[in-house]
Amino acid sequence: MKFTFNLKEPKKDGETLILFSAYFRGEGRKFVYSTGETVTPKEWDFKNRQPNNLSGRTEKANKHRALKRQLDRYSNFFSDTIQQYKLANREILISEVKNDFDTEFKRTKAISSKFFEVYDIFLNEKKNDYTESANSITTINRYTYNKKLLVDFQEWRNKKIHFNQINNSCYNSLVEYCITVKKHSANTLRRNVGLFKTFLYWALENGHTYKTDFQKFKAPKAQQTDEVALTLDEVKEVFEYDFSANPKLEKVRDLFVFGCATGMRYSNYSRVAKKDIQNGIIKVRDQKNTDKPLEVPLNEFSTYILKKYDYRLPRLSNQKFNDYIKEVFKALGYSQDVKKTIKIGRELKEQVNPLYERISSHTARRSFITIMKNKKIPDKVIMGFTGHKSLEVFNKYYKPNNNDKKEFMQTVWKLNSALLKKVN
Repeated sequence: MKFTFNLKEPKKDGETLILFSAYFRGEGRKFVYSTGETVTPKEWDFKNRQPNNLSGRTEKANKHRALKRQLDRYSNFFSDTIQQYKLANREILISEVKNDFDTEFKRTKAISSKFFEVYDIFLNEKKNDYTESANSITTINRYTYNKKLLVDFQEWRNKKIHFNQINNSCYNSLVEYCITVKKHSANTLRRNVGLFKTFLYWALENGHTYKTDFQKFKAPKAQQTDEVALTLDEVKEVFEYDFSANPKLEKVRDLFVFGCATGMRYSNYSRVAKKDIQNGIIKVRDQKNTDKPLEVPLNEFSTYILKKYDYRLPRLSNQKFNDYIKEVFKALGYSQDVKKTIKIGRELKEQVNPLYERISSHTARRSFITIMKNKKIPDKVIMGFTGHKSLEVFNKYYKPNNNDKKEFMQTVWKLNSALLKKVN
């Protein structure tokens, strides 16, 4: 009796299934079983019937060794099964061997072919683990959104997601989808990659997959960032624009300006109520980190908006807000093209969008920080308002525009007026 592994499509350009084959000598019988694993022909050692490049410490070698360990499960199980049949003096029937293989590998195969069923198990487990705190609810909502993102990605790609096919090619396609179709910011992309990897670690620990390719997945970094931050004059222009004919956009605009005037995250400032105002200061707990208290003094803008809505700000989900705020800035004429270059795998991709598509709830927070820093307010004071503990993270929000940069340069590098007259 001889067994080996073969590729289903040995001349295919892309990945193909690996089949386990056993031959019963002298009987003309053959047992073939799909392992569910895939590999490209160029990564296959046809002489030894196994993945090539098994030695070394490269990423590819680690991947191939992991694949070989999985294939060894099939060959070892076959040897043990045939030995048990012989010891029990049982007739070796291919149909029974197949049933034994299905019983042994059914759990991995069945679950692996139903990726989203596993995600639902993961999601229910997380719901049972978390408390009913606002922070926990936000986390669950993010995992739920991540599932929807993957469902949408599967439909866009027109190819089902399987655990054994989650590799660099699949990941790069997901990143491209998030950037080009979903228009995700770098922060959103990093967060969603983290959530995806958390799920895959859980799947690995619970026996739903053996592949570890995902451990190397990293969110791409923008090569050129064109994150938007408004000036104080622009915030005033936005605030004074007449949206009376469109009450929905007027409310969204007011929420945005409130964010610009407080520097708070949308999840924090969208919940502010009269009970949170003490002696002219907004006092709340950070929704992202409930151990962190926030104290933000009111100003003329924030006070005006609170009074306008009788201290009951309009309620809107962050996702809906981000959709509608783009309509606000489109109406304001923020239509000039902006470019971002992002590296996906080894490929550089340029993305050009109208400026209004780059506006989100986070633009308000970024604008607040930039305006305050340009007004020479000390970092420590601003960080006390925004709740930042890390100066490195805080400084990422600072986005001076070209006019700011010119003004800074000219303010410092000034010549004596007498010298200027000689060249003018």
